[in-house]
Amino acid sequence: MIEPTDFRNAMSLLTSAVNVVSTTGASGRYGFTASAVCSVTDAPPTLLVCMNKASYSHAHFVENKILAVNVLGAHHQAISNVFSSKMNPVERFTHGVWTELKTGAPVLNDALVSFDCQIEQIQTVGTHDIFICRVVAIQQTQQDHSLVYFNRAYHRVGQANIA
Repeated sequence: MIEPTDFRNAMSLLTSAVNVVSTTGASGRYGFTASAVCSVTDAPPTLLVCMNKASYSHAHFVENKILAVNVLGAHHQAISNVFSSKMNPVERFTHGVWTELKTGAPVLNDALVSFDCQIEQIQTVGTHDIFICRVVAIQQTQQDHSLVYFNRAYHRVGQANIA
């Protein structure tokens, strides 16, 4: 049997993009920092987001049925920290410049890329729900350095395009 601590230690060696996942609806705007995001298929454009069911904002994502995945650039470490802190949801969104695309979910204006999504399915696995999300709009910026998390620390990856 694999112990949860051993699994978490092993997973810390899996390099992951750092994202802020956000939603909005009748109950307000919510967001959290996530690394458990990945592509499912490009036809139709679909991604998945994993979220702990014990999270304070979990019920709001389920209720709103929309979300945006904001892939953070290398300069967004402070925003990642804000959205993984105990700060209240309203105060979190005072950090960064936020806009919206098609669904109305909060989109970080200078994110590396933002995926605006409708949650189409929710699958429960253990302590987490997996949101299967149809991408309905994408916004990209011209940044070329991404924020990643590896071995329990932030790192910067990417390089400038060579002309």
